[in-house]
Amino acid sequence: MKGLFLVEPVVALYAFSAFLIYPLVQQYVYRRFWQQLTNTSYPISDASSCAANSSNQSSSDEEVQRQASLFSLYSELLSTIPSLIVTLMIVAYSDRGGRKITIIMPLVGTLIYTLSFLTVSYFELNIYLLIGSSLVSSLFGGTGTFLGGCFAYIADLCEDGRQKTLRMAGLDMMIGLLAGVASISTGYFVRAAGFNWPFVTSALFQCLILLYAVFILEETVKKAPTDAVNLNGAPRRTALKQMISGVYHMFAGTSCRCKTVLILLMLIFTSFSFAYVGGISMMTLYELNKPLCWTDILIGYGSAMSTTVFLTSFLGVLVFSYCGVPQLAIVVMGIMSVVLGMILLAFSKTTLLMFLRVPLLLSIMPFPILRSMMSKIISKSEQALFACLSFLENLTNNVSTAVFNSVYAATVTWYPGFIFLLSAGLCAIPLAVL
Repeated sequence: MKGLFLVEPVVALYAFSAFLIYPLVQQYVYRRFWQQLTNTSYPISDASSCAANSSNQSSSDEEVQRQASLFSLYSELLSTIPSLIVTLMIVAYSDRGGRKITIIMPLVGTLIYTLSFLTVSYFELNIYLLIGSSLVSSLFGGTGTFLGGCFAYIADLCEDGRQKTLRMAGLDMMIGLLAGVASISTGYFVRAAGFNWPFVTSALFQCLILLYAVFILEETVKKAPTDAVNLNGAPRRTALKQMISGVYHMFAGTSCRCKTVLILLMLIFTSFSFAYVGGISMMTLYELNKPLCWTDILIGYGSAMSTTVFLTSFLGVLVFSYCGVPQLAIVVMGIMSVVLGMILLAFSKTTLLMFLRVPLLLSIMPFPILRSMMSKIISKSEQALFACLSFLENLTNNVSTAVFNSVYAATVTWYPGFIFLLSAGLCAIPLAVL
């Protein structure tokens, strides 16, 4: 059977399976800590637990919030370093061994993580076993590894700069569309069948993705025979040495101006990712807390609203690109979208305001634009570039989530919305670099 050069179905189904359980992870941890700290069962009704609480129980709510936030912090800290090391090794090896390994291994890790959650939920095991499952799954790479492999796969296929930009933005759009559908269904899924069935459904979809990636997705990197001999007689380099050499030539082989621009673009990419991912990662805990006190149904709709930014950002990139708007101007608009959106979230005390996330609609635009701009600067060392971006994206996402969880645990008692103001303030860094 002839393979297909279509990585979009992999990204789409991965987004659906991941966001089918992503809104549930913090909810499940929250409920388990609620049961442990209050010695009562979590109320299942049209009103959330904190909405029905009396004033003398507010300290218990804050302690549950703090413990859930610290749990996420410990999970991120223990999984960060293994994930970064594995990302370096996998993406470096992909230049010689093929792109599919950067896609398949993170899928295996995600499947292990999902099955671990299912086991802990079904048998009601100790919740701290989930931290161990995060550590094990990180040994297969993370989401940054997966997306880095997919973007490198696209870069292998596209020669035209505009085609590359639009196709990368299209991947972000597919993430938003399928993640939105999954997020809407999670609340009803939990209400009707509990936590176990969403984890089972997600695991089945991940098995389907693995089958497609292994047997149908075609490899873009042509592998040399194992007994091949280099014409210049030099020994074959290991994957890590190949990556180090590629990164070195990526900077050494360009002019001083190109190196400066590339470093600035990387700084913009990582600092913006740090601010955006950190703020977004705290939304579920914020929604569970007072005064919002959202139910699982509302959290599902809120997560779906958050994922619509992928679609609107893709349309923004498409329209602005065809209208001839400079790419750096598009990046500025995306960063300002995050600043305004986070400030709005910080002062949102009602459900209506939380759903009015209009300023965030263009928040994803900087990512595909920056990737495309960097790949145009270093066209001959493109894959070393994506190896660097995968490493930096994994690093910033894990560190930002850990930092924002620790800050939220420290500030939840006096002002929960401070975390969003911090996210908006940190956006000043990429703006200043621009």
